[in-house]
Amino acid sequence: MPNDAQAARFLAQAGFAASEADIATLKSVGYNAWLDLQFLAPRTESHWDWVVRNGYTIEANKYFYYNGFYNSVWRKFISSPDQLRQRMVLALSEIFVVSALGFDFPWRTMTMTAYADLLEENAFGTFRGLLEAVTLSPAMGAYLAMRGSKKEDGKGRQPDENFAREVMQLFTIGLVKLNLDGTVQTSGGRPVETYDQTVVTQMARAFTGWDFDTAGNSGSPEYGVMRRPMVHNASNFSTGAKTVLGATIAAGVDGPTALRQALDTLANHPNVGPFFGRQLIQRFVCSNPSPAYVQRVAQVFNDNGQGVRGDLKAVLRAVLLDPEARLTEGGATNSGKLREPVLRFVQVARNVGLTSAGQWSIFETTDAENRLGQSPFFSPSVFNFFRPGYVPPSSSMTAAGVTAPEFQLVNEVTVTGYLNFMQKLLTDGQGDAKADFSADVALAADARAMVARQALLLGGGGVSDATQQRIATAVGTIAATTDAGRLNRARAGWMLLLACPEYQVQK
Repeated sequence: MPNDAQAARFLAQAGFAASEADIATLKSVGYNAWLDLQFLAPRTESHWDWVVRNGYTIEANKYFYYNGFYNSVWRKFISSPDQLRQRMVLALSEIFVVSALGFDFPWRTMTMTAYADLLEENAFGTFRGLLEAVTLSPAMGAYLAMRGSKKEDGKGRQPDENFAREVMQLFTIGLVKLNLDGTVQTSGGRPVETYDQTVVTQMARAFTGWDFDTAGNSGSPEYGVMRRPMVHNASNFSTGAKTVLGATIAAGVDGPTALRQALDTLANHPNVGPFFGRQLIQRFVCSNPSPAYVQRVAQVFNDNGQGVRGDLKAVLRAVLLDPEARLTEGGATNSGKLREPVLRFVQVARNVGLTSAGQWSIFETTDAENRLGQSPFFSPSVFNFFRPGYVPPSSSMTAAGVTAPEFQLVNEVTVTGYLNFMQKLLTDGQGDAKADFSADVALAADARAMVARQALLLGGGGVSDATQQRIATAVGTIAATTDAGRLNRARAGWMLLLACPEYQVQK
């Protein structure tokens, strides 16, 4: 069974944060049983229902800027007990990207709300089911322009190729053929491409004819359209045979059948296991996983042991319980990852018991100067906040070719903005959400003990004793003879740990 530090480390990988109660539970039941409990955990109130219940769907909000949506996202990430599911939602939102920054039409709040719920609904299903749900969602249809894509008309109009290109490049198979361990296949010293422009064109034809489902909308709220899968209009479908990635879609099949066959071809491509599996490893455990780690996860993606391909629960279990994930010795190039700013915020918010009066009025956090420079579902493009293959330039990682995606967000502005945001969080809370420092204040007379507790919950054993002692020494200079002094000690301990590189790099 794990010790306290190992339990806290696992909980930070598999969820957002560790509490003393979470650590005790994990130590009691073990890793596998904890995962079982998380897979069985009931979903809390959906984003859609919460947004509707709290009055964000009144007509006056039809063109509002996502009011209610980001509130509900923070609500779930910070307070929902099904941490693994919520962490998977964040991971999927950074792979199957739909950015709120790409919309300006009516009820865009409900469009994004429905998409977040869709990712949650499919987080523990199959990759193939997730892929189809994403493909037919109004959010993806609008974001990558599959919605309204029509057949060629012989006068120059061609089917929109945006979704066809990105579903291959970013969501399923990538640009080059991969071995099972994620290494690139080459021919004549050059990477072998997975597809060319001809494949994009053929794939785009298979995705024509889809649009929002507005049938019978007079009997339901207007925004209800954004929750329903898109429907097919046969008159806009590109008929005729199509060849995609070596598979033929016969001329006589209808649009829904063509789409399913195209998605079947993609989901069964040998690249998907290593391509998608590696990205999940990066989102949960480490930035630069070894080929052996990728191969073990890809094998589980290909077959969960019962003949099922793309079982996301089995893949998550493989990612989190792999020997390299559970290794606690640091130093290897594949031993950790920089915690992205959103993870740092949500983790400390949970650790200090951030609780809302009801509205979770925390704005989106994309402002790099004063906030995090990152906000869930608000990436600058379909390529997410950072690319999975990003290698920081002019660093020791450059020559070694070590991928470290989250470093793409790091610069002088974001470092300062993050610290300013955290200081405000610890001092004033965020919106109507306020922290509870009572557990820290109870230990504040002993600065070393207080910092040790904070370091355990945040760092999971990753913050060295020497660093803890330095922080405790600094915190100890604050007089603890009054309630205000003890509260200032608590805040200072958290703040110094949040600024600490040993914490920010999750081992």
